[in-house]
Amino acid sequence: MSKAEIISELPKLTHGERREIMRVIFQAERDADTLAECDRLALERFQMLDAMEAEDEKNAAR
Repeated sequence: MSKAEIISELPKLTHGERREIMRVIFQAERDADTLAECDRLALERFQMLDAMEAEDEKNAAR
C-alpha cells in the first residue's frame, strides 16, 4: 500500500483507530517518549476545550 493510499484511508477510520495508529507511529520514532508526552498533553487540552464548549452551549441555552 502506498503512502498516498494510506493517507486517503485515514479519514474513513474512527477517532480511536486513528489514535491507535498514531501511538504505533510514535513508538517507532526515536523520540517516542517525547512524542507520547506531546500526545498526552494534546489530548488533555482537547478535552478541556470540549468541556469549555459544552459549558458555553449550556450557558447559551439559558
